[in-house]
Amino acid sequence: MSTKDFIEKDYYKVLGVPKDATEAEIKKAYRKLAREYHPDANKGNVKAEERFKEISEANDILGDPKKRKEYDEARALFGNGGFRPGPGAGGGSFNFDLGDLFGGAPGGGQGAGGFGGGLGDVFGGLFNRGGAGPGTRTQPRRGQDIESEVTLSFTEAIEGATVPLRMSSQSPCKACSGTGDKNGTPRVCPTCVGTGQVARGSGGGFSLTDPCPDCKGRGLIAENACEICKGSGRAKSSRTMQVRIPAGVSDGQRIRLRGKGAPGERGGPAGDLYVVVHVDSHPVFGRKDDNLTVTVPVTFTEAALGGEVRVPTLGGPPVTLKLPPGTPNGRTMRARGKGAVRKDGTRGDLLVTVEVSVPKDLTGKARDALEAYREATAGEDPRAELFQAAKGA
Repeated sequence: MSTKDFIEKDYYKVLGVPKDATEAEIKKAYRKLAREYHPDANKGNVKAEERFKEISEANDILGDPKKRKEYDEARALFGNGGFRPGPGAGGGSFNFDLGDLFGGAPGGGQGAGGFGGGLGDVFGGLFNRGGAGPGTRTQPRRGQDIESEVTLSFTEAIEGATVPLRMSSQSPCKACSGTGDKNGTPRVCPTCVGTGQVARGSGGGFSLTDPCPDCKGRGLIAENACEICKGSGRAKSSRTMQVRIPAGVSDGQRIRLRGKGAPGERGGPAGDLYVVVHVDSHPVFGRKDDNLTVTVPVTFTEAALGGEVRVPTLGGPPVTLKLPPGTPNGRTMRARGKGAVRKDGTRGDLLVTVEVSVPKDLTGKARDALEAYREATAGEDPRAELFQAAKGA
């Protein structure tokens, strides 16, 4: 991506969130769009694939607090793709100290062809660009980040699991050893002198950089282009990795595995692998943060008279909970340490909600007993307070 593209792209618009959106709102918007436009759900749909790339690119910037800050600062500085002049330069306002912007006092130590600190750090940090000078030769290039998805069972998400992931990415072409030249002898690009970047004047006494149009940002030109990679030095490859998903992962969580993405170029580091986790539901248990939930039916007599109730746990032996006499329907009790695994290795709790079960069919003795109970409690009205409160409101 060129600096111009970066400045002009509205990542907030791509994700459909306001500029003051919280991290949670950005994350929620990304998950929704990623599922809608993911290539696996839109096979053969080129537009959906391009849209997914835009969404991933926007999330990569806005989902990282540091990158988001740098992006907002750059957008504030350049507005809608153009430099905002200061006082005396045609109106408007300029809230940046040029000394801070270029990493030194105004007018000191920086030429028009490069940045030191400030804005240079903004673009360098976002696009892995350094402040390469005209004499710099070809530089290592970091590999691309890869995003994949995995679906786990409820139990696997709670206990952790190792799953195989098959991924496709761009890696150094094996036919030309990543040089792009079938003879393995590319030459340094004369346009950018091997930096992969060219300066573009923008006025105001400084310049921006774009990928070199002749070498496409590689810094090298293949005289005899490799027939496999067409001179790019990169070829599509597939590989299967065994990825360990940590215990306690939640549905929609995005896990970052450093250095597990596409291989770098010319000795550069590999990119990162991002795994979006989807978790299937469980027929018995639910989840609330680090706690598991379960609803347990009890009889009327157990709720009214009290008693002990056996409760199932996920992957372990049942636990016994003591119901106090007069336990109301919907009451929640806690079985400590029977929930999901936390980041520190401890476990949450199992939240047990009591549901009083009303029998559909009654035998003669049971019906007689309930009739006797009704006669014994005929003077009680459990709705008296309800009507009194409604009348007084």
